[in-house]
Amino acid sequence: MSDHSDGPRAVIIGPPGAGKTTVGELLAAQFDVPFRDVDQDIETAAGKSISDIFTIDGEPAFRALEEQAVAAALADHIGVLALGGGAVLSERTRALLLTPTVVFLSVNLTEGMRRTGLSTARPLLAGVNPRATFKALLDARLPLYREVATVEVDTDNLTPEEIVAAVVDRLGSLTR
Repeated sequence: MSDHSDGPRAVIIGPPGAGKTTVGELLAAQFDVPFRDVDQDIETAAGKSISDIFTIDGEPAFRALEEQAVAAALADHIGVLALGGGAVLSERTRALLLTPTVVFLSVNLTEGMRRTGLSTARPLLAGVNPRATFKALLDARLPLYREVATVEVDTDNLTPEEIVAAVVDRLGSLTR
């Protein structure tokens, strides 16, 4: 793996419930680099939760904040960076993701629903039929995740530690 002194060591992407934050923190510890979560950057900048941004300002306002936050983080973070599940919806963000090492954590519908439950912290999954919403989200985003991914790791039935081991192995195989 190359030393990305001009950007993140690894960027973690995937749908809700894939384990982006948990795996990102563990991966950062493994690489002995800082961890950063773009969703936390957005909440800090906005002074409110993502759920509140969606409710009060709407999804388009959130996506604009997200696009700016991702661009800033990609420009100045050298560790492991976790993006929100929908960050890949932005064409500008996808273009920026063609340079760094991008790790796509995939999760199937059943496992993703089990992990996310009916969390109100996940505004896109709130509603009448969260399972149908999650399926539609996966169907729409899967090609976008794969478009920018350097490596893909299936997280189903794996512990966070096993996922990190799989990520490290896949990233190591890129330089062999």
